[in-house]
Amino acid sequence: MWYNGFLDLSPWQLVAITLLLTHVTILSVTIYLHRYSAHRSLELNAGLKHFFRFWLWLTTGQNTREWTAIHRKHHAKCETVDDPHSPVIKGLGTVLRTGAELYRAEAQNPETLRIYGKNCPEDWIERNLYSRYKLGGIAIMAVIDIALFGALGLTVWAVQMMWIPSWAAGVINGLGHAMGYRNFECRDAATNLVPWGIIVGGEELHNNHHTYPNSAKLSVRKWEFDMGWMWIRIFSALRLAKVQRVAPIAHRVEGKGHLDMDTAMAILNNRFQIMAQYRKLVIAPLVQQELDRVDQSVRHQFRRAKRLLSRETSLLDDRHQQRIQGMLEHSHALKVIYEKRLALQLIWARTSANGHDMLAAIKEWVQDAETSGIQSLHEFAAQLKTYSLRPALA
Repeated sequence: MWYNGFLDLSPWQLVAITLLLTHVTILSVTIYLHRYSAHRSLELNAGLKHFFRFWLWLTTGQNTREWTAIHRKHHAKCETVDDPHSPVIKGLGTVLRTGAELYRAEAQNPETLRIYGKNCPEDWIERNLYSRYKLGGIAIMAVIDIALFGALGLTVWAVQMMWIPSWAAGVINGLGHAMGYRNFECRDAATNLVPWGIIVGGEELHNNHHTYPNSAKLSVRKWEFDMGWMWIRIFSALRLAKVQRVAPIAHRVEGKGHLDMDTAMAILNNRFQIMAQYRKLVIAPLVQQELDRVDQSVRHQFRRAKRLLSRETSLLDDRHQQRIQGMLEHSHALKVIYEKRLALQLIWARTSANGHDMLAAIKEWVQDAETSGIQSLHEFAAQLKTYSLRPALA
């Protein structure tokens, strides 16, 4: 019958085809708009790029330059009043409910497009079709869905139209800065929502991305999965994509017991992984040791101690700071490792432009750690010496 459309699919077949169509849209966003256009972490075949542009025109009406500019500004101004969609500033509820509207409002800012929208398509078809008739593709998609799927095609079309505003603009930009776990203490509130980046093509691994924004691969742990990266590997095998950058790999040379310039540069390049190791190898065991030592009456002071003592300081509010001070007053050991953590971060913040100064500062830090009398700190200092820019030769 006509109301079933040309394909006359069953309800379950309609669900499957809807998920497939929305998956193509997600891939268009995460691979083309995000990893290619905004961050240039990979190069794409010209035909594949144009397919993604065409599909986004049909399913989102999204303009490449606008999306790219807004996303670049988000990274440049993250968690400030100039961030287009920060839940820290605008409120989580606002970003969840009106994420798409925040995008559209920022797209009207000519300064955002001028400063952050460079190197985006400006060819004939962009000027005369995609940018000129932004709603034209969405209208064509509605006609196609109704023709193929009948009356239920309107539902398929509605899901397609809601997919990106709901998942990307709302959930990732909202919940991805409010809840979840953090592999790394980057300077903004970005979190990984789940370790399996499937529904939104890997964008769920938001903390990883904000730590290494120019990496084509968003997963960093062995147990994390990035669907977008899987497709990039497939496209690369078909010679339709070429990866430009991924997150640095922290090489260690077992038995290496001295600090040199190679070590200093390796520590700088891998500073986020190293601070994650500091949390695991120094802060966590010391917190447990102090919990076992302190009197029951003050144990409440150490609630969430591991998280607070490793948290990026710019994300701590007054209540957190008071909690930390209370812990440090009850434990000299925690006070030492907390101050040493801040001192280590300060090294690359102040000396990253001068390798020799960095090396001297790291040597001084390591010497102080080795004489601190804290075993886990001494062992971590020894581990720092083993870092290298290059893996050990077999």
